This record gives sequence, structure tokens and C-alpha cells, in this order.
Amino acid sequence: MNNKEFTSELAKRLGCTIKETSDQMTSFLSDLTQHLQEGSSLSIQGFGSFEVKKKAERISINPTTKQRMLVPPKLILTYKPSISLKDKFK
Repeated sequence: MNNKEFTSELAKRLGCTIKETSDQMTSFLSDLTQHLQEGSSLSIQGFGSFEVKKKAERISINPTTKQRMLVPPKLILTYKPSISLKDKFK
């Protein structure tokens, strides 16, 4: 299912227009992104939680040249599904 199909299905279920639904989704994703950029974690009941974690710097070795490289620290986004969502796929 792509974004257009998802938006139209959601619009049907909510009884809204596709434009209104698309605007609401854009607003939701914008707020979600803003909270995550601030370093906050976000939990959605029945769906799961999103969190930004910091990966420490590390030394990596190129297997071909055996050259050591320093990989700088970076932030990664993690997602952990809720227990109820996990149970639906068992």
C-alpha cells in the first residue's frame, strides 16, 4: 500500500475528503518529526514507541585494505512495536 492508497482509505473511514486527510497526516508527521528532533521519545498507544538514540563513535576496519577508520557518533531513530501490535502477528 502506498501513501496515496493509504490516504484515500483513511479518508473513506473518517468520512473526510482526501485533501483534509492528507493535511492531517502531514501535520501529524510534522509534529512527530519535531518532537523527535528535540530528543523526546514518543509513544502511540496500541502502535508502539519511537525514540532517538545516540550511537557512539567507533573504529571500523575496511576488510579489503585493512585500513582503520573512525566512524563519528550519530543519532538513529528506533521503533519498538507495542505488545498488542506484536500479538496480532503471532
